[in-house]
Amino acid sequence: MKISRPPPKDLPETIVPLIDVVFFLLVFFMLVGRMDATSPFEVLPPVAQTGADMPGGGATLSVAADGALALDGAPLERASALEVLRTRLTQDAALFIRVNAHRDAELRRVLPLLAELEAMGARDVALVVTPGEGQ
Repeated sequence: MKISRPPPKDLPETIVPLIDVVFFLLVFFMLVGRMDATSPFEVLPPVAQTGADMPGGGATLSVAADGALALDGAPLERASALEVLRTRLTQDAALFIRVNAHRDAELRRVLPLLAELEAMGARDVALVVTPGEGQ
């Protein structure tokens, strides 16, 4: 007498591998996709010039790490330094101004200076930087 086994039932297919694939695709597109807002117009950032000599003359406004200011090497209060620059700009509208800020100076100390220089009519302002290694 032969006893036959019933045919094995087909196991239902699992969707776990499909869920894994969808998850990996989601992560991939989140990493590759751009999450920032795009500008409605073309923006070309400025190009830094390293190795080029800074033009001579003009004025140098130095900003210390704690926000203290010096104009052409002489420490001055903020109001005094800006007043001297305002006077020099009325005498020479093409005055070249260098802003030499300490690397640890907070941006909130530097940007308002640049805005005030622009409001005074300064046209040529250069931020002095140190090139990184390998540049």
